[in-house]
Amino acid sequence: MQPGIVQLNQLDPVIEEKVEALLQQMTLDEKVGQLVLDNAFGPIDWNEVIQQQKLADEQGLPYEIPLQLSPSIEAHVRAGGVSAINSADVRLNNWLQHLAREESRLGIPLLVSHDVIHGFRTVFPIPLAEACTWNPDLLERAARVAATEAASAGINWIFSPMVDIARDPRWGRIAEGAGEDPFLGMAMSRARVRGFQSDNLPGGRRMAACPKHYAGYGAAEAGRDYNTVDLSERTLRDVYLPPFKAAFEAGAGSTMSSFNEISGVPGTCNTFLLRTVLREEWGWQSVVVSDYNAIGELVQHGVAKDLRHAAQLSILAGLDIDMESGAYAQYLAELVEDGSVPLGVVDEAVRRVLRLKFSLGLFENPYTDEGLSETIILREDFRQLALEVARQSMVLLKNNNQILPLEPGRQKIALIGPLADNRADLLGAWAIMGQAADVDTVMAGLKKYLEPGCLAFAQGCSTSGDENLDIPAAVAATQNADVIIMVIGEATSMSGEAHSRVYLGLPGRQQELVDALAATGKPLIAVLMCGRPLVVPRLAKQVDALLVAWHGGIRAGQAVADLLFGAANPSGKLTACWPRAEGQIPVYYAHKSTGRPAEGTGTAQYHEPFRSTYIDETNAPLFAFGEGLSYSVFEYSQLSVLTPVVHRDGVLKVSAVIKNTSQRAGEEIAQLYIRDLVGSVTRPVKQLKGFQRVALQPGEERQVFFEVPAADLGFYGLDMQYVVEPGEFKVWLGPDSTRGLEGQFEVD
Repeated sequence: MQPGIVQLNQLDPVIEEKVEALLQQMTLDEKVGQLVLDNAFGPIDWNEVIQQQKLADEQGLPYEIPLQLSPSIEAHVRAGGVSAINSADVRLNNWLQHLAREESRLGIPLLVSHDVIHGFRTVFPIPLAEACTWNPDLLERAARVAATEAASAGINWIFSPMVDIARDPRWGRIAEGAGEDPFLGMAMSRARVRGFQSDNLPGGRRMAACPKHYAGYGAAEAGRDYNTVDLSERTLRDVYLPPFKAAFEAGAGSTMSSFNEISGVPGTCNTFLLRTVLREEWGWQSVVVSDYNAIGELVQHGVAKDLRHAAQLSILAGLDIDMESGAYAQYLAELVEDGSVPLGVVDEAVRRVLRLKFSLGLFENPYTDEGLSETIILREDFRQLALEVARQSMVLLKNNNQILPLEPGRQKIALIGPLADNRADLLGAWAIMGQAADVDTVMAGLKKYLEPGCLAFAQGCSTSGDENLDIPAAVAATQNADVIIMVIGEATSMSGEAHSRVYLGLPGRQQELVDALAATGKPLIAVLMCGRPLVVPRLAKQVDALLVAWHGGIRAGQAVADLLFGAANPSGKLTACWPRAEGQIPVYYAHKSTGRPAEGTGTAQYHEPFRSTYIDETNAPLFAFGEGLSYSVFEYSQLSVLTPVVHRDGVLKVSAVIKNTSQRAGEEIAQLYIRDLVGSVTRPVKQLKGFQRVALQPGEERQVFFEVPAADLGFYGLDMQYVVEPGEFKVWLGPDSTRGLEGQFEVD
């Protein structure tokens, strides 16, 4: 067991004995109850909630969703008919735990779940942004803060991290993951599980992580949420499954099945995924929960004739807990009684649920101190960590003539754009407990660096829609400015679940606003807030500097100001390519060569006859995976492949020297890529296999060393077994996926 981390998927003989003793006492109905997750609250008018939330955000006021206790939940808990609830109300959670422990026949405590995607009340940047830190240790600390705050609300089961690989920015949920690369995704997956499942949570609490969505959800066709996924088994195993396996090896206590189908079988009833891979190949023994109403949706998928049939398919496939479809509660006992589902299948699912509850210590410690949150929520050290994560997550993509950093003081700034004095849209998607009132705006951040009277503001237009709030007034506000700072991009509501987009340019009339400001001829800095890679080639040409700030959480505004004025040095690098046009999608660095590879990719040469190219655009993205600038300048030299021949049970060792040639201290993210030149199946042109954050003072140089186990150089071969094949490899070590010192080695 790793110190400080709770391992929740390992068998403990003591716990196994308790599980079996309890199982023997249970009726069939009580067993079914352990496989049911129910909502503690009654129906919610989400349209009304959205409107009220918007009004509160506009006024900078807190807002709480009006919740009413479900009229049936108390009776169901008393009867042992509910295993888990979804709630963040500590008093309610304690009350329902009391009913479960003290008033149900067997006293089995509840799992209390919630979606805590990038923070609880202390909202961090969206996960896609967090991954741009390339700093797993920092993300582990952020996840620990999220778990700490959630635990104070009585939550013991977090539906996070999302570890889906996503290579299509049209898909709104790309915001929730780590981007396009499985190696980086594995690192971030491990970090988040470790943070969520820390053993030092307040009140002696424990938390179960739930990596999701198992599996392939990020490959939805056309980037349309919930859509069909059609992957080869090889691509599934090589690209989409590794972050899940990494999470399970880190000790994750559960996983969530995906909405989508793969090869015609939805994840909710996919025996290959849930039994063959998960249980048999990986030996994983913990809980699988469905996504919301996903069992019921098997009817719409067309693989189940009704809800009863859907329940049968799901339990037989190995799905343990039904989230709010009602399928198990209504039909599972009946399916067992008529022989359609063996009792042993139900018993195995119940064992996994009970095992998790015992491992979390819920039988001994089911209640939460209701005053605990007052001393924990939004603690100053949490806010400082949110600021640091935001700073490291933001990516500087253009800085002509070193226009940044700006000089504090009396420099006159025109601050323009719909996100410049905005709180709510900095929170990002799935910040359920976040409050706009907690957010630092960009305007407030800039004012700390400027003397009174040096900042002029105009909104210009909204984030979406055709209305022109007054673009001419925005231009007029720049009349006396030395520099224009535009804060533009997507509103929070434009990304996340069910928010796929066809057009990925600046929404609404924002490009018109940019055109008008560019026409002034004044220095133009763009701060781009978004939940996905956007298509902004025109913007990128027009501006002197481009800072991608993402949806950066509660400290986003201060982080932007710190970076623009040089109190912090940009270090973030992209974890997903930014396309030049929607027609390039999917575009990602680890593509295959094809038999007719493009030779002029990345140059002005667009069309190459009888090559895999476009006639109207280059193959290369606008901004590549791993790309990101600093105020410091780093040079790479002296590449050394220390193991020119690597045994298949050995380790590749590579080193290089990195020097900070500038007058400013900074951090560089050095990246190691390899290419397997000849394989029994085709291999990507490059694959990330290592990265390091390197802090260097002005003029300082340092030799960096990378070690890559030969086992990490393998893939799934012709027989669909993992193999490391002998042969020649190229290796690159550099600042991003497009540049680097090049060497070679062999695997024997």
